[in-house]
Amino acid sequence: MRSYDTGLAPMDADAGDGWDARGGWDARGGWEAVPGIPAVPGVRMAGFRDRAAGGLHKRVLPRPDVVVVIGFGEDPFTVDGATGRQSVRSFVAAPAPGPARVAGERVECVEMRLSPPAAYALLGGVLPHVPDRPVVGLDEVWGRQERQLRERLPEAASWEERLALVDEFLTRRAARAPAMAPEVVAAWEHIVTRRGRVRVGELAASCGWSRKRLWSRFTAQIGLTPKRAAMLVRFDHAARALRAGRSAADTALACGYTDQPHLHRDVLAFAGCTPGALAARAAAPTRRSTEGRNP
Repeated sequence: MRSYDTGLAPMDADAGDGWDARGGWDARGGWEAVPGIPAVPGVRMAGFRDRAAGGLHKRVLPRPDVVVVIGFGEDPFTVDGATGRQSVRSFVAAPAPGPARVAGERVECVEMRLSPPAAYALLGGVLPHVPDRPVVGLDEVWGRQERQLRERLPEAASWEERLALVDEFLTRRAARAPAMAPEVVAAWEHIVTRRGRVRVGELAASCGWSRKRLWSRFTAQIGLTPKRAAMLVRFDHAARALRAGRSAADTALACGYTDQPHLHRDVLAFAGCTPGALAARAAAPTRRSTEGRNP
């Protein structure tokens, strides 16, 4: 059983997940992965297959993006989070308030990472992030179009053809998609550029809105309050630093935390563990076992 710590499939080139920077998955892990080049801005995409049939058991950390997984293998995914357990074929995971676990057998899927502006467009103008349902079935968002797309994927002759089908679907949706308010897009990009080290008053002033209006419009279109979005972006950078072997003290200083206790509180809130435990999981060797088949 393979265990990963970021994203819902092993897509990261820079987080120690095993994704080969040259564009392929480490064959020793038994995974086949093919990256795609989507035409829609703000989308990253790849196809994954568990060739070794070892199964997927993965602890997922919150990220400042929206993850869409279209599964077309024989078995559904099991998603365990703060709100309980769900069994889904395809799903959307918005930036969540805490860690979750995803499990699956004989996994075959296409995973997409969407920036919030891209998610706003491709998911119909309403992010599925609500406090009690951070993960929802993709059929609830795309309706019968999700089933039609999912059923076409296994019929395709190659990964390139599957990814092209998904890309064509996204391109059609983007052509008639609602547009996020330019002020909200600018506020989000400012948060990302500053790595979360920004104040709400500064954001409001930069777009010419009142704090109240920014808070309302940003939350409605991004799915997080401006303050929570900034905290999540900052945590994402801190988690990457810790997983790369940086000390908690250095990470707190580099990522703009007041002190180590401040970093400790944020990591505990988002990852459900201490900074030391997060770093230790990244350093631990990957092993194949039956542990966690029923997380």
